[in-house]
Amino acid sequence: MRHALLIGSLVLLGAVGIGRAALPPMGLLPSAITDPDLARSDYVENCGGCHGVQGSAAPAALPELRGRVGWFLCTPQTRAYLIRLPNVALSRIRDNQQLADMMNFVVFGLGGGSVPQGSTPFTAEEVAHERRFALSAASLTAERARHVETAIRKCHAPASLRQMFPSSGR
Repeated sequence: MRHALLIGSLVLLGAVGIGRAALPPMGLLPSAITDPDLARSDYVENCGGCHGVQGSAAPAALPELRGRVGWFLCTPQTRAYLIRLPNVALSRIRDNQQLADMMNFVVFGLGGGSVPQGSTPFTAEEVAHERRFALSAASLTAERARHVETAIRKCHAPASLRQMFPSSGR
């Protein structure tokens, strides 16, 4: 089943890019990821439906990840925010290393050049700790706005990070 999903996703990856501006390049995956293929597959299965299988062109009103999500690694608080997101913290992926691998695919792979130099990969221990503090859906907009401002102020993230979809101005 996972292989069929991955193949279908790869086909979709090609189709999504047609007629769109070039996406920011993917980043190098850290060697800390125990199974990069599983991490990518977990992302597609658990996140790609809303955030887009390439981290862009989301059908839902959710932030683009491609070339942007890495900025959230710039402080301990913004970093924790990523793991505390309800769909991450309460993920059906119960194995903390597997979830850390998926999040490392997201931030280092999809985040690409937005990852601050010297950032370290998520660990199973960090994921286990932060999952205990899952955010509620009611607080997400305010939390995201607060962490975006931190990334802009402290880490020199671009002001366009305030926009959910930088290409549309929203």
